[in-house]
Amino acid sequence: MNGLAMHADVESNSTVMDEIVAKHSPLVKRIAYHLMSRLPPSVQADDLIQAGMIGLLEAARNYDANQGASFETYAGIRVRGAMLDEIRKADWAPRSVHRKARQLAEVVREVENKTGRDARDHEVAKAMDMSLPEYHKILQDASGYRILSFDDIGNGEEGVIAELSHKIPTPLEGVHKADFKRCLAKAISSLPERECLVITLYYAEELNLREIGSVLGVSESRVSQIHSQALIRLQSRMKEWRKGSSASK
Repeated sequence: MNGLAMHADVESNSTVMDEIVAKHSPLVKRIAYHLMSRLPPSVQADDLIQAGMIGLLEAARNYDANQGASFETYAGIRVRGAMLDEIRKADWAPRSVHRKARQLAEVVREVENKTGRDARDHEVAKAMDMSLPEYHKILQDASGYRILSFDDIGNGEEGVIAELSHKIPTPLEGVHKADFKRCLAKAISSLPERECLVITLYYAEELNLREIGSVLGVSESRVSQIHSQALIRLQSRMKEWRKGSSASK
């Protein structure tokens, strides 16, 4: 290919990219503002949109129609993933919040193994040698970053989606993901009724915390606590699966 042809090809590709961005920028903004309704105020919409545009361009470069998904479906996955990656890189949650959340998950596991039933708030607080208000404060602090840390439970919502968007899984990977989903579904169904409802409304129905509060008749901050507590309980209950998964690799 001579220099003139190469230049024309570059210009053609640039034009196609510009057209894709112009056509699908509303999709990027829609995803960004949908996420904003579920995120702390410290996250800026412009930052999400900028990350999403980069995800859109990457989707345009990597899209393969032979994989079966439409471009809009594929791009939506990549855009949302790029936004979440940007937020995770910022990691605005203090290390102490991460540490305390991990400690809570371990204590919940110990209490439930000992009692053979769901750990109660006052039992976890007592085991952590803290008051009930202090325990609820930790849940409140953890709730913001927990919204984006569902992947702490196992492979994770975003991890599974991201992998599926890159390639068709091998049979072993397919079994691995199916096993994760089965174990996670079982763990969710075993949650206390209110926690199970919050998880379902938040992740399946995609309601935000305020909307869930209206459904349950409680404050948004209380929903935030219930949501955080549910994820901590799930992290605790998925620990054996994670151990088995790591051992099989």
